[in-house]
Amino acid sequence: MIGTSISRWSMTYFAMALAWLLAALVMMVAGIGYPAADLATPNTLVLVHVVCIGWLSLAMCGALFQFVPVLVAKPLFSEKWELPALALLSAGLVLLLAGFLSLGGRLPPALWLLPLGAVMLVGGFGLVVVDLGLTAWLRPAGPARFVLVGLASLCATAAFGAVFAFALAGCAGSAGEVILAEGIPLHAVAGLGGWLTLTAMGVSYRLLAMFMLSPDVDDQQSRWTLAAGAFAVAVTVAGGALAVGFASGLNVVLSISAILGLASAVLYGRDISGMFRLRKRRHLELNMRMATLSFASLAGTGLLGIALVSIDAFTEQIGAFAFLAIFGWLSGLVLAKLYKIVAFLTWLETYGPVMGRAPTPRVQDLVAEGRATKWFVIYYAAVWIGTVTLLIAEPNTFRIAAVAMIVGVVGIAREIVRIRRLADVAGPQRLPIGTVMPHLLYANP
Repeated sequence: MIGTSISRWSMTYFAMALAWLLAALVMMVAGIGYPAADLATPNTLVLVHVVCIGWLSLAMCGALFQFVPVLVAKPLFSEKWELPALALLSAGLVLLLAGFLSLGGRLPPALWLLPLGAVMLVGGFGLVVVDLGLTAWLRPAGPARFVLVGLASLCATAAFGAVFAFALAGCAGSAGEVILAEGIPLHAVAGLGGWLTLTAMGVSYRLLAMFMLSPDVDDQQSRWTLAAGAFAVAVTVAGGALAVGFASGLNVVLSISAILGLASAVLYGRDISGMFRLRKRRHLELNMRMATLSFASLAGTGLLGIALVSIDAFTEQIGAFAFLAIFGWLSGLVLAKLYKIVAFLTWLETYGPVMGRAPTPRVQDLVAEGRATKWFVIYYAAVWIGTVTLLIAEPNTFRIAAVAMIVGVVGIAREIVRIRRLADVAGPQRLPIGTVMPHLLYANP
């Protein structure tokens, strides 16, 4: 990474993402959306899109703008598109949420907000896809292939979402109504399974190799992992679209997709365990120890899905399944990696220019792992307890777990702010001559 340019706006993406995560958790505590309301209600649609777009997608975009150039050893296609993309995504999300609130009667009737918000989101994600896609296409090897498949899945997700928004506003005709009625599982699988999960897998390969001093995963192994995941998404999107068009039902398509998705998760677990086994850094830093809890949550999600299917309760408990996948696996991994990414990028930004010319701290000197550990433990424990409360239908206890999740996230966010302010760097090494205090929300030019 030395000599690699630092994304100017990644910190802004991360900050906004964390703000949306806290907003989602506050909504859960307040009883807005699932589990206090049915999964199909407008309130739950607000909650789901705050989490999936505001939190996970913005965090993922911020990470990709920094690390895709690292994956392919080429500069980003256009650094000027990062901020306009963020503006479009933020404005589009706010309009979409306002449209859902209007649909649910919480705001005056204004369903036109839904297609307007969808168009802005498509524009924002379009900038992201073109910028990152053209960058990764220059050298689509290893983890970059996961990113390309993830971006293709994002296109499918956005397309379904746009159709849904126009259909809810009464502007998509009979075909749009049919897609709205049958296509929500396709939208969810493309977004959570393709865009977020496959992209997270690809980025994690590179980050784990960097931070554990581990050899890269064998290219042939990762190809099989990607192939299973990509086929799962392709079967869902293409096969599901045909099934909807011919009114033949989605059960077979979704069953095949689930088997392929489970196979991809198992192969990913094999790849990750190999990296842990072959690492040169024997002592695991906090971000890696916490990432193992995310991998455990992914395994737990798979086992929970198998158990629910075996007792014919998957449909009834799909909310608990999705909660563990979103907050245990994806959100847990993103929080663990943000903690390290922010420290690493802050070190590069602040001390990289004077390295070799002045005494500088280590990356680990920017963090206080002993203090931060408790916040991650609180977060993961709350997620697992929250999953159990959803399975046993205890919404009041779930709210207590959501409060604990807020405590954990606020603690982690505070640690990230301290990293950006160099608050834990001792004495004269904090700002040697030639260095500049980093800005909280963006990187120095």
